[in-house]
Amino acid sequence: MKVLHLIGGGDIGGAKSHVLSLVNELGKYIDVKLISFRKGAFADDARAMGINVEVVRTGTIFTDIRRVLNIIKNEGYDIIHSHGAKANMIAVIVKKITKIPVVTTVHSDYRLDYLQNILKMFSFGLINTVSLRFIEYHIGVSNNFKQMLIRRRFSPQNIFTVYNGIDFNKKVPTISREEFLKKYNLNFGKDDVIIGILARLHPVKGIGTLLQAARLIVDENPSVRFLIGGDGEERKSLEKKASSLGLNNNVFFLGFVNEPLDFINCIDINVLTSLSESFPYAILEGALYKKATVSSNVGGISDLIENGKTGFLFEPKDYKTFAKHLINLINDPLLRKKIGDNLYEKTNTYFSLHNMCSTQLNIYKTILRREEEKKKSGCKYDVIISGYYGFKNIGDDAMLKAIIDNLKLYHEDIRIMVLSKNPLETRQTYNVNSINRFNILKIISVMRKSKLFLNGGGNLLQDNTSTRSLIYYLGMIWLAKKMDMKTMIYANGIGPLNKKNNRRMTKAVVNQVDVITLREELSYREIQNLNIEKPQVFLTADPAVTIEAGGKEEIDEIFMKENINPNEKLIGFSVRKWSDYEKYQTVIARVADYVCENYGAKPLFIPMHYPSDLLIIDNIVAKMKNKCYVIRNKYSVAQMLGIIGRTQLLIGMRLHALIFAASLKVPLVGLVYETKVEGFMQYINQPSAGHVSSLEFEKIIEIVDYVWNRRDEIRRELEETTETLRNKALENAKIAVELIEKN
Repeated sequence: MKVLHLIGGGDIGGAKSHVLSLVNELGKYIDVKLISFRKGAFADDARAMGINVEVVRTGTIFTDIRRVLNIIKNEGYDIIHSHGAKANMIAVIVKKITKIPVVTTVHSDYRLDYLQNILKMFSFGLINTVSLRFIEYHIGVSNNFKQMLIRRRFSPQNIFTVYNGIDFNKKVPTISREEFLKKYNLNFGKDDVIIGILARLHPVKGIGTLLQAARLIVDENPSVRFLIGGDGEERKSLEKKASSLGLNNNVFFLGFVNEPLDFINCIDINVLTSLSESFPYAILEGALYKKATVSSNVGGISDLIENGKTGFLFEPKDYKTFAKHLINLINDPLLRKKIGDNLYEKTNTYFSLHNMCSTQLNIYKTILRREEEKKKSGCKYDVIISGYYGFKNIGDDAMLKAIIDNLKLYHEDIRIMVLSKNPLETRQTYNVNSINRFNILKIISVMRKSKLFLNGGGNLLQDNTSTRSLIYYLGMIWLAKKMDMKTMIYANGIGPLNKKNNRRMTKAVVNQVDVITLREELSYREIQNLNIEKPQVFLTADPAVTIEAGGKEEIDEIFMKENINPNEKLIGFSVRKWSDYEKYQTVIARVADYVCENYGAKPLFIPMHYPSDLLIIDNIVAKMKNKCYVIRNKYSVAQMLGIIGRTQLLIGMRLHALIFAASLKVPLVGLVYETKVEGFMQYINQPSAGHVSSLEFEKIIEIVDYVWNRRDEIRRELEETTETLRNKALENAKIAVELIEKN
């Protein structure tokens, strides 16, 4: 593999360290060359490291481009990897001519790069913004930057993350604290605590926050010293501010520091006060020397610093919290050592130069594999997924998450497009591409470039809700067949279909699909009743049973937020709006009071569709005599699973609340509002209390008592059942991937 890196060459700080260390490490494994479009320190340092670097600065942009094209023609490269505005612009032009794939690393928020220079903002800044849109593959140096690019509508599946890494094997000699201080004519006491920051003196670095915190700290401990290493346009104003705050004897501006590791070795506490960051090397350098660290919570820093464990975080500009964390560390040398050691261990494990290089190599391989696949098949996507997505329903969110995760088990680099009511939210949550489910022209365009259309999961083919939704889903299947796509109905529930015309229409369309997988036996019988015979039909299971629940610490934090005692015995309730709801709400309120009074447990109401279920929950709670808990906020699928997993028993209407409970071996009682609930309860051989339209308190209590008294036995039954269901659920994905590969 041969990779050509392009960079402007005027880079300093983190971007410079990232590129030079990465290219140098990559050179051990692949043929890599670096082109700098400027002479100077960057190219000189690259050359000193033994990197194959060439300066291309001919005088005009056009001759620079011609020179790059000649290098590619003469030497041959598989991938171009660009960094920064000028490099990105040239890479776009070179790609247009050579067809070589381009990937760019986004080292900073490109919208903030030139805020202090209007001319550069509307020249380099605008050029970079446009160029990024013409580059297909992007790398963020933190997950935060990846999410930023997704919000700005770059393709999620073509965005990768490569964290900055530092070489833990290379031992760099440093001078002692005394020698370093002497170099800057500083005379501190032997026991003085030194707090240091290495940063450009630029507004985005938030140095003013450090000065405000310093004033509070010096009032309490006058011997604390602050070293500010770096230069920039704010230096004079910051020096004036420090003087006005009376910090001349405590805050020292060192200017540009040639040997940053000497600086880090000298200090006791490493700090960062930025308003915006990617993933700064100053934090990694501090970790290398086991320095306790306090940082503003920006960029990808929280991926490394766990508050109170591997460091301390504060929100940008919050100098009071910043000062509080620093005072704790100043007063406790043992805490400084513990935090520094923890930071070192985590950095060495996850943020080493070796990890950075390995991740980057895998990205190159992925890009080349995708480019080869596009040439071979002409398809941009492997699969389009259509369902009830983007409506803030946790059950449908669970299905989508499970479908995506399961498909990736069998096809790691599968290219997915989801039809959603809220495409941006879907892209951010699931890291897949998404378009509006009603943008027919866009859907047709995507179908022309895709292999497989999935209708699923869920109970999509039914007319109990409305005929309109049935027409929509059947219409999407019909359209996919017209586009000559393979089609699959994936882990669906079928029915009820009450109208004759709807039954005829469903039979006509569904008979054209290639494969049908169904999540319970009632749907299988409905397929037989519709005389659908042409597709292959498999009885599988709902994909949501494969999802893992959130961890104990995470759920404990949620319970604290919701004012729930995590040690209390809980019985879960899942309800939703349905016809004749005044009557069933009264019955459920009585049941909740009953379990509270007879089982010594607190009812916990769990909204699966947020926030609409809360309206019904509040009506029920108002009818109760006893106190209960209510989950008031919206949480992720894994978190909701974790919440349900903390209950001793679940009494539920929502199908996926029941599926979650079953998958976690939580005893359950179903409250039927549609046949899909009864179908699932029959499928797992567990009891339901009948239809909500005719709920009777005495009957439901009899069933709840039966389940409560047998709950240990039921857990054992569910353990066997859910293992079978998980294997069946994975069959859905296996069949889908086989269809893709055959296509």
